[in-house]
Amino acid sequence: MKNVQVYADKLFADYPALAVIKPDFQKAFELLRDTYTRGSKVLLCGNGGSYSDSAHFAGELMKSFIKKRPLAASLVEKLHARGERGARMSQQLEAALCALPLPGNNAFASAYLNDANPEFVYAQALLGMGRAGDTLVGFSTSGNAKNVLAAMELAKALDIHTLGISGRDGGDLKRLADVCIIVPATETYKIQEFHLPVYHTLALMLEEEFF
Repeated sequence: MKNVQVYADKLFADYPALAVIKPDFQKAFELLRDTYTRGSKVLLCGNGGSYSDSAHFAGELMKSFIKKRPLAASLVEKLHARGERGARMSQQLEAALCALPLPGNNAFASAYLNDANPEFVYAQALLGMGRAGDTLVGFSTSGNAKNVLAAMELAKALDIHTLGISGRDGGDLKRLADVCIIVPATETYKIQEFHLPVYHTLALMLEEEFF
């Protein structure tokens, strides 16, 4: 029997100050779990260190984190039918949870930033890659990053679910996101130091849930 809760318990034991986020953390896990259960994907965005966090979180979801992620037997069979290279892939590929950090394509991003409005670069990327039922995860230490907020606004119009990960008072991100995890810190680097164990634990729980 899967026991995803053990990872949440360890997070709050290791970081007692995070006890205040327990209800929203659980909601965040359920939101991401339900996204993957229905076959949808997760898109992520942020700026600076928060961009790095969005890419880091995506990376943990897209391959094995701490446990083996075997491919579906049907895919293994099809790969073996492709010959020697397919057989090697069947042994070395790892099942993934689809997670895409925005903007996703530097050529697109540089063109849009040059030709249009930088505030809407993540919204434009979301318009191209997002679909109803997906979930957008927005990292913003202040909760007020304009390009993240614009993407959140568009997500609402596209029936895309939203998760904010923030600090301080949550800013406008708290208002826009379906769920918002607001860690108890005010300085940017301290907020980011809390964000890391939060999304690592979400990744651990999702991996345990699905693999």
